[in-house]
Amino acid sequence: MALSGCQRPGAAAAGGDAATKAPAAALLIAPEDVHTVAGSGALGGAVITGAIQPARRADLRAEVAAMVLQVAKDNGERVRQGEVIVRLDSTSIRDNLSSAEEALRAATQSAEQTERVLARQRTLNQQGMTSMQALEDAELRRNAAQSELAAAKARVVGARQQMTRTEVRAPFDGVVSERKVSVGDTVQVGREIVKVIDPRSMRFEGQVSADRLGELKVGQPVTFRVNGFGDAAFRGKLSRIDAAANATTRQVEVAAQFDDPAQAPQVAGLYAEGRVDSSDKPLLVLPESAIVRQGDVNAVWQLAGETLKKAPVQLGERDDRRGLVAVVGGLKEGDQVLRAPSATLADGQKFQRVAAGAGAASAVTQAK
Repeated sequence: MALSGCQRPGAAAAGGDAATKAPAAALLIAPEDVHTVAGSGALGGAVITGAIQPARRADLRAEVAAMVLQVAKDNGERVRQGEVIVRLDSTSIRDNLSSAEEALRAATQSAEQTERVLARQRTLNQQGMTSMQALEDAELRRNAAQSELAAAKARVVGARQQMTRTEVRAPFDGVVSERKVSVGDTVQVGREIVKVIDPRSMRFEGQVSADRLGELKVGQPVTFRVNGFGDAAFRGKLSRIDAAANATTRQVEVAAQFDDPAQAPQVAGLYAEGRVDSSDKPLLVLPESAIVRQGDVNAVWQLAGETLKKAPVQLGERDDRRGLVAVVGGLKEGDQVLRAPSATLADGQKFQRVAAGAGAASAVTQAK
């Protein structure tokens, strides 16, 4: 109190004015604290949930019962068309093939011999030295030998085909997505051995409620996100709408092709969720965290030059699944706003941009 009494009134007043006019401390703003306003698919469009799946895939199954001798490819390895993936034991099948080939040789010799006998019988019959009954018997034996020869040829073809089935080959260029056998396993006919997919044919396969079926058309744009790729938005077009709904879920299967197949995820089965764009012009959207609400007034903190500006905005529909809200007025595409502003900001407050990872810029002030 004594010190206060000793101060000059003019000095005290000057100090009060300086405190009143002191500029707010500058904010340190990192790239992760800034959201750039951009267009997105129309909110309220039909929701599609599903997964990323290859359009070209094959479940290779055993066609013979045998033991697994070799597994040449493992999960994730690339294969070329016709390349051997799994080799089965062919010992018994090879023996069957050898037996069939021997039977074919015997049938061939028998057919040739009966053909010669028939030719002699015809000559003798023409000379009147044999009866018609003997000629007919020779023809019957020749016909039976020819039938046996045809059957022997079919058995050889079947045995050779069985031999080829002991080698499981890739039906197209792709990647082994799932190997289900190991060396030493005994497989039966029909058992699944390996799955091969073509990662270049990835698409978004999902389900949509049958109540929204009337809004869907082949060729409509679709915007979706894939689990594991953060906030990255993928775009595509509806390529297929099934003609029947699932009897249990009452949902309809749909598929969407990527606009840029080169950017499609290369892993099948990833969960994805998106919406069908029902408007020609995408709506501008903001994350819910960027909006400051004061009663009935909604605003955002916009980055204007080197200062902050509190800009009122008019909001539209909300997407609770993605935490987004449509902006129908107050901002334009390309504007930058704070993603998660604090309550201590001031209109006209200066800011300074810093490198990524420098901290929570919305709440960090520059040290004096």
